Amino acid sequence: MPRILLIEDEAAIRAVLKDILRDQKELALEVAEAKDGAEGLALLESSNFDVVFCDVKMPKLDGMEVLRQAKEKNLAGNFIMISAHGSTEMAVDATKMGAYDFLQKPPDLNRLLITLRNALNNQSLVRETKALRKRVESKFEMIGQSAAMQEVRQMIDKVGPTDARVLILGPNGAGKELIARSLHQKSARLGKEFVEVNCAAIPSELIESELFGHEKGAFTSAIKQRIGKFEQADGGTIFLDEVGDMSASAQAKVLRALQESKITRVGGERDITVNVRVIAATNKDLKKEITAGRFREDLYHRLSVIVIKAPALNDRLDDIPLLVDKFLTDIARDHGAKRKTITKSALEKLAQHNWTGNVRELRNVVERLVIMSGERIEQEDVSKYL
Repeated sequence: MPRILLIEDEAAIRAVLKDILRDQKELALEVAEAKDGAEGLALLESSNFDVVFCDVKMPKLDGMEVLRQAKEKNLAGNFIMISAHGSTEMAVDATKMGAYDFLQKPPDLNRLLITLRNALNNQSLVRETKALRKRVESKFEMIGQSAAMQEVRQMIDKVGPTDARVLILGPNGAGKELIARSLHQKSARLGKEFVEVNCAAIPSELIESELFGHEKGAFTSAIKQRIGKFEQADGGTIFLDEVGDMSASAQAKVLRALQESKITRVGGERDITVNVRVIAATNKDLKKEITAGRFREDLYHRLSVIVIKAPALNDRLDDIPLLVDKFLTDIARDHGAKRKTITKSALEKLAQHNWTGNVRELRNVVERLVIMSGERIEQEDVSKYL
């Protein structure tokens, strides 16, 4: 049920607005009232409202001040300001402060209702966006309290706020991407793009175009200009996953990008300045790759300003109960089903396994157990389906 707050010092106008809102049966609105700005702000601090109709000229605290404090404290939904003495300048000021709309007294009924419906729809979209963002953040949340994970978190806390390049080492499935995203979340680049490139998944003949873009006609299939990942990440972070699989020519261009903060599109002649933070990851021993002539030593030193090691799951078995708990919650939400429980003996059985596929393997096993077991996952289920 949408909740509406009326902040208006004139009782007669409050009564009229309240009757109008309550007549909108299809919206099923719950309406609260405040006789002045101070009372309205107190209600906003104690309850959540979807839309606030707020008079501008009021005793104790005027509407613009209520709006300012509410936005500073992130208290309310959409503010619709109302004034009998409004001006274009006042409307512009209110909008700059975060008001959704500005209405003149007495408000036109159709305009008021249209504005209300739009504000409610907007607030619904805001809630959905927040829920989606929370779900995405949960997907990339780092789970674990083991000594190995505590060390990784300490490194992220120190390195994240800087622009230092980071090389993340570790086996497949150990969570290297989660570390990279956590570094981005801790940085001043949060709010800018986090662009991921899986260097192993892109054919060697296309990797340069993928990273740096190309001009129209640069090669047979280049029918139009394309912006590369480095340009997409300008101002943000680029994550070069499986960087050890990058071709020699691409390595040379990445090295130039790191040295000069410039790139050139394939088939282009113009240098393009980019401001990106580079985080790389690999499951390979790059020093052995250098010895074998497959990886540039100068690029290695450019990338490895800071080295973070993602621990294998076998090195953090104490984290299995926490990981399983998160996976059970995520899987239940994704499947739209009731969350299953798991017995202590089943968890102990999981801890005895050799997790060559690391956290990724554990997640797949938990999903298999959720699908194949009864309401509760028992030790016998683990023995049968692991």
